[in-house]
Amino acid sequence: MAGSTSPRFELCGITRRTCVVDGDTFWLEGEKIRIADIDTPEISEPNCDSEYQLGMKATYRLRDLLNEGAFEVRPIGNRDEHRFGRKLRVVVRGGRSLGDQLVSEGLARTWTGRREPWC
Repeated sequence: MAGSTSPRFELCGITRRTCVVDGDTFWLEGEKIRIADIDTPEISEPNCDSEYQLGMKATYRLRDLLNEGAFEVRPIGNRDEHRFGRKLRVVVRGGRSLGDQLVSEGLARTWTGRREPWC
């Protein structure tokens, strides 16, 4: 996964090769990636309607950001994988974390090491 890549992303369906799962998880060429520097609202098991709505906005925005051009996926610290087997990576374009961009747009929080409620 070294170097820049610029594939085309859609929302995930049955086939999961290069697609967006939610605001902080996507598949890149068959590998599941968890964006390591952010947390976004849940869409699969939200605790309230506002969490789901914001989570969907984050999901669509991540798809759009990934489709804007080449980006890099970089390891963070010494943890390679999330406890669910997803690769932990920071996604960078032009020296800026796409996670930071989602945070600045109010669609994500900076990851602090634990989940916080969205409702």
